[in-house]
Amino acid sequence: MALSSSTRPAEARQIRERERSVFRRPTAYVSQTMRRTTLTETLEIVHEGGGPDDGPVVLLLHGWPDDARTWKDIAPRLNAAGFRTIAPWLRGFGPTRFRSPQTFRDGRAEALAQDAIDLADALRIERFAVVGHDWGARAAYALAAVIPERLTALAALSIGYPPRGLFVVPETLQARAWWYQWLLSVDHGAEAVSRDPKSFARFQWETWSPSGWFDPAEFDVTAESFRNPDWMAITVHAYRSRWRETPVDPRYDALHARVTATETLAVPTLMLQGELDGTVLAASTEGKERYFTAGYTRQVLPGVGHFPSREAPEAVARALLAHLGR
Repeated sequence: MALSSSTRPAEARQIRERERSVFRRPTAYVSQTMRRTTLTETLEIVHEGGGPDDGPVVLLLHGWPDDARTWKDIAPRLNAAGFRTIAPWLRGFGPTRFRSPQTFRDGRAEALAQDAIDLADALRIERFAVVGHDWGARAAYALAAVIPERLTALAALSIGYPPRGLFVVPETLQARAWWYQWLLSVDHGAEAVSRDPKSFARFQWETWSPSGWFDPAEFDVTAESFRNPDWMAITVHAYRSRWRETPVDPRYDALHARVTATETLAVPTLMLQGELDGTVLAASTEGKERYFTAGYTRQVLPGVGHFPSREAPEAVARALLAHLGR
């Protein structure tokens, strides 16, 4: 359900609760998932898959601070509709590992996009749809810039499109919402976070969405992914590379150049925005239509914060299936 300008927050929460009561997950949505490890040039990528082997492929890319569990209530619905889903743990998260200690720990969207391409190539998947949340959405936009011919569709959750992949210091309210990025961009800030990264991540969950939205036990399970030995390095680099000069892995120079040279995307795109997102403010994702030449829809989810796939899986799944043509 899209948000109308007249919907108040209290009404939005009531609508969300009604949806939850009506759209409980039926037994037919339950599908078997399989966990695999796939080797690429730089990584041992661990990913979960489900659905028919011959179904259209949907690559599910999670965000920060989260992991592949964010799709646990989305993937079965896509599988039930005939899609094959692949949900990897991104570099620096969970069981995914770098193959060499000498590899530079680059956390930019271009690196994540190349990981996705490498995974698809290793699995011999030529064409696929990509659904990304947060960091995964940034990687999805990068994929649309560099391999549009391989993408059947794109869906981005909680991140608006940054033309040419550029980061511009936003207006005051959005800049305040990104306080954690500024903190991680200074040495003493990163050192403080490294002493208790789990609590830092939990604070984002607590403040980026309406109060009480998550089960603490679910956070604890997900936070095991933040124990990855490279989580902190990837986190720091991802944010510092946006706002200050920092070393990068030159293997992504060509991909970075293509992203920065691309302003419009030629892949059908759905953008899902939480009305109450506390870090990517709803106003920041408005007015992006002119950057898409193959169709673009932005849908605001009432009463939802930064984690739509977890907070409103029924609404997200319905929107994805409509976008993917099922």
